[in-house]
Amino acid sequence: MRTPLYDEHVKLGAKFIDFHGWEMPIQYTSILEEHKHVRNSVGLFDVSHMGDILIQGKDAAKFMSYLLPSDILKASAGKAIYSAYLNRDGKMIDDTIAYKISNESIFVIPNAATTEKIYKWLIENSKGFDIQIINFSDKLSTLALQGPMAKDVITQIYPEANNLDHFTFMNASNKFGYSGLNHVTFIARTGYTGEDGFEFIIPNERAVEVWRLLLKDSRVKPIGLGARDTLRMEKGFLLSGQDFNEDRTPIEAGISWIIDWDHDFIGKEKLIESKNKFNQRFRGLISLDKSIPRSGSKVYLNGQEIGILTSGGYSPTLGKGIGLGYIDQSIKIDTEVEFTLKNGVGKGVIKKPRLV
Repeated sequence: MRTPLYDEHVKLGAKFIDFHGWEMPIQYTSILEEHKHVRNSVGLFDVSHMGDILIQGKDAAKFMSYLLPSDILKASAGKAIYSAYLNRDGKMIDDTIAYKISNESIFVIPNAATTEKIYKWLIENSKGFDIQIINFSDKLSTLALQGPMAKDVITQIYPEANNLDHFTFMNASNKFGYSGLNHVTFIARTGYTGEDGFEFIIPNERAVEVWRLLLKDSRVKPIGLGARDTLRMEKGFLLSGQDFNEDRTPIEAGISWIIDWDHDFIGKEKLIESKNKFNQRFRGLISLDKSIPRSGSKVYLNGQEIGILTSGGYSPTLGKGIGLGYIDQSIKIDTEVEFTLKNGVGKGVIKKPRLV
C-alpha cells in the first residue's frame, strides 16, 4: 500500500521500506542527518499509514472509558489523551492517542500494524453502548511537523494553532477540511519525537497541498521512518508490536500513569491481581563501548540474565549505542551490565528510559 504522498517522496529521492504492508520512506538523505535536523530545527513526517477511527454517539466517552484504562469521561473537550487498549489479562494490545471532541465523539489513531485488530476490538466490545464506529483509515492522512522550530513554522500558515497547549487539538476544517470530512480534520500539539510539534489529521485530498505548503519553509526538511525510530528511542517512547505485543502491562512498560483506578475498564481485575507481582520494568541502556544494542539482546549482570532489550540502535545525539527493554526491577539505575551481540558481548549502563 502507498500513502497519498508516495509520488512526493519519490520526487524527493526517498529510499523506501515495507512497513507492515506500507511502502514508506525510510530516509531521504541519511538517518543521522535527518535525526539531527529534527532535534535542532524542524522536520516533516508522513505518517499516513496510521489508522483513523471515529467513535460517535451518546455513549462514546463512556465506551472509550471502558475500553481504555484512562477515564475519558473526566477529560475536557479538545484534550488528546495518550492511553492503551488492554486485553482481558491487562496486557497491552496497542497504545493510542484518543482525541476527545466531545462526550459524544472520540477520535482514535491506532498503529499501522494494529488498525484492523483495534477496529474489530472496538466492534466486539460495543454491545450495549449507543455508539457508531467508523473507520476513516482509507480517507485520512497524517503529517507530523516536529522540532524546536515547529511553532515558528506553523505561525506562518495557521497562527491559531499556536494557542494549543501540549496534548490538545483543534478543528482545522476551515483551513484544511474537505467536504464531508470536515468533522475529522484536526491540528494537534502532539508527536512521537520528544520535540515540540504539531500533527495534521487531514483528508487525503488535501495531503499533497499541505505537504508542499509546509516544505515551502526552508527550515523544514522531509524526514523518514528511520529517524522517527531513533528519535523515539532516545526519548524512551514505546513502539507497539516491538516493545510490547500483548505480553506486557502498562505497569511493566512504565506508563502506569495512564491508569485511572477509579473507573471500570477491560483488564482492570487482572491488573489489580498482579499489581505488585511484576518482576521487570521498562528501562533504558546506554552502551559504554562501541557496541550497538539490538532488539533481542539479552542483558547480564555478573553472569546472570537480568532482562532483554526490545529496541536498540545508534543514538545520533549521544553518539553511542542505546537500547530499551525490560530489566529485573531489583537492578538499580546506573548499574553497569553486559548485553549480547550477534558476535560477542557489549558493555552498557542501565538508565531511565528517557535517555536524552
